[in-house]
Amino acid sequence: MNSAHSASAPEKGRLLDGAASGIAPLLRSARKYWPTVVASALLAIGGSLLYSKTTTKIYEGSTLIEISPNPPEPLGDDAKGRLDMGAGLFDDHEYYETQYKIINSNRVLGDVARRLGLASDTDFMGGPGQGGRPASIDEAAGVLQGEVSVDPIKYSHLVHIKVDDRDPARAKRIADAVAAAYMDQNLGTALAATSEAVIWLGGQLDHVKQELDHDEDALHEFKRQNDLPSTSINEASNMLRVEMQELDTSLTQTRTKKAQIAARATELAQVAPDNPDVLPASELLASPFLQSLRAQYQTAVAERGALLAEGKGENHPLVKRAEDKVNGTRSALLAEIRNIHGAVDRDLAIVSREEQSEGALFEATRKRAVDLTMKEIEYHRLDRTREENEKLYNLLLERMKGADLARMMRVNNVRVVDPAVESHSPIRPRVGTNLTMGAFLGVLLGVLLAWLREQLDSSVKTPDDLERRLGVVFLGMLPEIEGQEPQRKTRRRTGMSDTRKLPPELLVHERPRSTIAEAARGIRTNLMFMNPDRPLRRLLVTSAAPSEGKTTVACSVAIGLAQSGLRVCIVDCDLRRPRLHRIFGRINDTGVTNVLVGDASIEDVIKATVVDNLWSIPAGPTPPNPADMLHSDRFRSFLADLSERFDRVVLDSPPVAAVTDSVILSTLVDGVVFVVRAFATAMHASAQALRALRDVDAPVTGAVLNAVNLNRHEYTYYQYYYYKRAGYGSDGERHDEPVESAGAAPN
Repeated sequence: MNSAHSASAPEKGRLLDGAASGIAPLLRSARKYWPTVVASALLAIGGSLLYSKTTTKIYEGSTLIEISPNPPEPLGDDAKGRLDMGAGLFDDHEYYETQYKIINSNRVLGDVARRLGLASDTDFMGGPGQGGRPASIDEAAGVLQGEVSVDPIKYSHLVHIKVDDRDPARAKRIADAVAAAYMDQNLGTALAATSEAVIWLGGQLDHVKQELDHDEDALHEFKRQNDLPSTSINEASNMLRVEMQELDTSLTQTRTKKAQIAARATELAQVAPDNPDVLPASELLASPFLQSLRAQYQTAVAERGALLAEGKGENHPLVKRAEDKVNGTRSALLAEIRNIHGAVDRDLAIVSREEQSEGALFEATRKRAVDLTMKEIEYHRLDRTREENEKLYNLLLERMKGADLARMMRVNNVRVVDPAVESHSPIRPRVGTNLTMGAFLGVLLGVLLAWLREQLDSSVKTPDDLERRLGVVFLGMLPEIEGQEPQRKTRRRTGMSDTRKLPPELLVHERPRSTIAEAARGIRTNLMFMNPDRPLRRLLVTSAAPSEGKTTVACSVAIGLAQSGLRVCIVDCDLRRPRLHRIFGRINDTGVTNVLVGDASIEDVIKATVVDNLWSIPAGPTPPNPADMLHSDRFRSFLADLSERFDRVVLDSPPVAAVTDSVILSTLVDGVVFVVRAFATAMHASAQALRALRDVDAPVTGAVLNAVNLNRHEYTYYQYYYYKRAGYGSDGERHDEPVESAGAAPN
C-alpha cells in the first residue's frame, strides 16, 4: 500500500509540473499583451451588462409536492393495494421518472391551459393567434412545456414544480395549477383503474360463485350415490379402520384359542387306556374330579400290589377284590378322560366356527375399506375443487369490497407540501452571474488572443530561444541604450580634456557602473573563460540582418576587454556601410581598404581611442569589390600583423544574410559572436544565418541578445540582471552589495 502511494506521488508531481509548464506560457503571453486581455474582458463585461439590461426579466413560481410510491392506507394492511397508484410495476427510479414526464405531459398542461384560460391570454402567448383568432389549447400547452420544469429534491419524495414566466403572479398561478392538475389526473387515473377492477372483480365473483355452487351440488350427489355418511368421509374411513383393527384383534385371539384347544386335544389323545395314570399336568390341575379318580386308581393299584407282595395269588379273594377295584377305578378314570376329550373336541369345533365367522367379517370390512378408499380419492378431488373455488370466491369478495371502499375514500399518493409564493425578484437575467461569467470568458478570450499573438510573433525573445531553438550558446544580453547619451567631461590619452557628447556605443566606458557596462563585462567573462587554454584572440561580431546592433555589441565587447587590461584593437570590416569611424570621432579617409591596396600601413590607420588600451581602425573608402578584398591574402596578413600587435582583435562586420563578407571573415577568426536583436530578429532569419556560418565550419562561439528591455516580463524569470534591481545603475553612488555577472560561463 505504501509502495503504491509512494509510486503515485512522483507521477502526481510530474502531472502538476506539466500543468504548470502548460499554464506558464499563457500567463507570460497575458502579461505581455495585457491591454488585449483587459480590452477583451471589458468588451465581454460590457456585452454581459448590455444583455442583462435588455433581456426580459423572468420570474419563478415553485410549488413543492410530495409523491409517495405507495398511497396512504386508512383501511389498514388488509386493504393494501386496493387502489393501485402504479407502485410495484417498476422500481422507484423508473416510477419517479415516469411521474416527472407525466407532470410535463400535454394532458396535464392542456388541463392547466384550459383551467386558467391561457389560450386567450395574449400576453402569455406572445400575441394573438394566426388570423387574429385565439390560440388553441394544444398551442398553449406547447408554450407551457417551455416554462414548466420538474426539479426533484435528492434523497426524498419531494418535487419542485417550477414555472418561469414574465409575470410573477401568473407564474405562481400556473405552478399551483400544474400541481392541482397533476394530482387530479393521478387520482382520476387511479380511480378509473380501481373502478375497472371492481367491475372485473364483480364479474369474476359471479362466475366463481356459479362454479362453487356446482361443486357443492356435485359433492352432495356423490355422497348420496355412494351411501356415504353425512359426516366427513375421513371420519367414516377412521371408523372402518377402527373396526378392522378390532376384528383383526378378535380373529387373532380366536386363532390363538383354537391352537390352545387343539394342543390340549392332542395331549388327551396320547393318554394310554392301559395306563391312565399318565395324564397331562394341566388337565390334572384343571379338574379336581379327575385328580380324585386318579388318586383312587393309584390307591387300588397300590393295594393290589401290596396283596401280591404278601404272596397271595391272583385267585385269592382279596387279590380278586383288589383287581376289581383297580378295573373299576380305571374304567371311571378312562370314562372321565373320554368326557374331557369330547368336551375339548366340541370346544375346538366352536372355536373353528368362530374363526370362520370372524375371518368373513374381517374380509368384508377390508373390502368395504378398499371401496371407501377409491371413493375417498374421488371425494377429495371434488372437495378440493370446492375448497379452491371457495377460497377464490372469498378472496375476490374481499378484494372487491376493499377496492370499493378505497374508491369511495378517494385516497391520493400526491399532496401539496408548499404552494407557490409570488416572487418579487427575477431569476433571469442574473446580472452578477452574467458579469462574472462575461469577465471570466473575456479574460480567457484575451489570454487566448495574447497567446495567439505570441505564437504568431516569430522573433527571438529570450535566451531560451537562442539555446533551444537556434542551438547556439548564450553569451549574455545588452540592455537598451537608446536615450542614454549624456554630455560628460572626458579625458583623452593625449592629456587634453574637453566636453563633448559621447555616442551610446561608448556608454560602457562612460558609465562603468551602469547596467550596460555590467552586461558587457559579463559577455567579456564568458568569452575569456570559453577556452582558457586557447583564448579567442580574433573575434568576429556579426548578425543575421541589418540594424541589430552589431557595432554596439562590438564596441561594448572591445571596451570590456580593454578595461580588463588587454590591448584591444577594434576593426571596422563593414566595407559597405561603415560606422565605427563616427563612433570614435574619426574621418573615414583612410582605413582597412587603404592597407589592403597598399596605400597605407597599419601605423597610418590605427589610432588610440578615448578608452584606455583600445585602438580602432576604420573601414576606409568603400571599394567596388569588398568580398574579394576580405578574401585576399593581404587581408590575412593584415589580421596576422594585428594579432601580433594586440592581445585581442575585434572585427565589426556586415550582416550574414545581406552579403557574404561575414561568412568569409568567419573562416579567419577564432570565434564568431552572433548578435540577435530582441523582439526584432526573426527566428528563421537567425537560423538561416547560423546555417550559413556553420556550412563553412565557422567557429560560432555564441550569441548575444541585444537591445533588451529589462522591464519586460519575459526577463523576470532570468537572474542575469539582478544587480539592476539591487542598485547597480547609477554613477556617483556607492553600494555595499557585490556586482553580479551578466551571465555564467558556458560549459
